[in-house]
Amino acid sequence: MEHVLNRLLKKYFSDPEGVILALLLVTGFAIIIFMGDMLAPVLASMTIAYLLEGLVAKLEHAGIGRMLAVTLVYLPFLAFLAFLVLGLIPLLVGQVKDLLQALPGMLSQGQQALERVPELYPSLASPEQIETLMTSIRTAIGQLGQYVVTLSLASISSVLTFIVYVVLVPVLVFFFLKDKERMLCWLLSYLPRQRHLMSQVWDEMDNQIGNYVRGKFTEILIVGLITYAMFVWLGLNYAMLLGALVGISVIIPYIGVIVVAVPVALIAYFQWGFNADFAWVMASFAVTQALDGNLLVPWLFSEAVNMHPVAIILAVLVFGGIWGLWGVFFAIPLATLVMAVMHCWPRTHEPGSE
Repeated sequence: MEHVLNRLLKKYFSDPEGVILALLLVTGFAIIIFMGDMLAPVLASMTIAYLLEGLVAKLEHAGIGRMLAVTLVYLPFLAFLAFLVLGLIPLLVGQVKDLLQALPGMLSQGQQALERVPELYPSLASPEQIETLMTSIRTAIGQLGQYVVTLSLASISSVLTFIVYVVLVPVLVFFFLKDKERMLCWLLSYLPRQRHLMSQVWDEMDNQIGNYVRGKFTEILIVGLITYAMFVWLGLNYAMLLGALVGISVIIPYIGVIVVAVPVALIAYFQWGFNADFAWVMASFAVTQALDGNLLVPWLFSEAVNMHPVAIILAVLVFGGIWGLWGVFFAIPLATLVMAVMHCWPRTHEPGSE
């Protein structure tokens, strides 16, 4: 066992640069795991700054100075943020309140439909099974009510956290854009002068991560807006809330579409029942998802590394479990980083080996 371990260490960790890269990766993941919640505003600001950096770079290439380019990109970002905070979020909160108020009526309607199942389909379920199911639903409703009360009591803390984000994140984004070169020079001063391996990994990841982040935000906006417009046209209740959920669901590949289809189907059913309107809503939802998967995603992520669906789902589960929503969002870039490190990692070949 000791001999095998020594061979592995000699093969994969004989290069000092590789050891330094390994320590940096371990340190980075440790910071995310243990301090991710504390540093969430900083990480969110870095992500947004990275998202905006592409536009700033294009303006610089057009001959515009760095400070003016940052200003031209930062002001529309502030306007968009103000629209989200003052316009969109209050509307979404209002629709959530309306849905919670309508929930008892929906549950009563669902109970009546379940009670008719033994009469219409006696071979499908017995009255005792329906009663057991209804008892479970009542218990779940009681737990939901307790959760809503707890959430209301914690709303003050949530509001304060939201205010901190709204104030702090734009300030950090501005300084990350304005002082990018200074910060990079400061960071590089703590790294060894010989950093060919780190540069190789970064060059392989830089374009892919940038394209992924910008593409994912674009996909969220396009899918959310198209879904909202279709639901409004079809007359579906809570169209804005459902459109936002469908847009956000693209963050989780494969799984998100299945999860978000449930509230869409339930709200359509409680509004119309199983009729032509319900069928139109579900058909439009299916068409939107098909166009997203077959046209929008290949167009936005044409330069992304192709990964097997199983690898993507595993990455979502692993990094989502480690880092929550941010881990889900960055699951594919992080998995690509792991692949890039494995590909570029220095190896010492033993004599006689190919």
